[in-house]
Amino acid sequence: MNAFQPSRPPLHPVEPRRRSLPRPKKHLRQRSYQVMALETTAKITVNLVIATAAVSALVQLLPYHWLQQDKLREIRTEVKLVEGRVNTLRAEFSRNFDPQQAKSIRQEQSYRFDPSQRQIVLINPDRKDAEQSDSKP
Repeated sequence: MNAFQPSRPPLHPVEPRRRSLPRPKKHLRQRSYQVMALETTAKITVNLVIATAAVSALVQLLPYHWLQQDKLREIRTEVKLVEGRVNTLRAEFSRNFDPQQAKSIRQEQSYRFDPSQRQIVLINPDRKDAEQSDSKP
């Protein structure tokens, strides 16, 4: 049982290998590597050209951007100043058209006084004494 048994011939006949399609030769493989290397080099070159164009465009656009930012800051400052002025003018406008304050506004603008009011003139007493001493010989 443990003895070696003679090998049996295969039931199906073994077909001999056909060499109709030769394997790609070494120079064909090298050529495909050269094509891949050339393609990769072309891609890298194109990407470098695009990157260079983008960087140069940014270099040209940055000063323009900074200038626009400065102008925007100036305009915002002017807007704040004008807003303050507009608020003042609005308050004055609403005061001028307030019927309850019309009388006081007329007095301010015309320097006339209501007959029922008395005009008070303040005199500095020291000045009055100085004027009197100057008038005496």
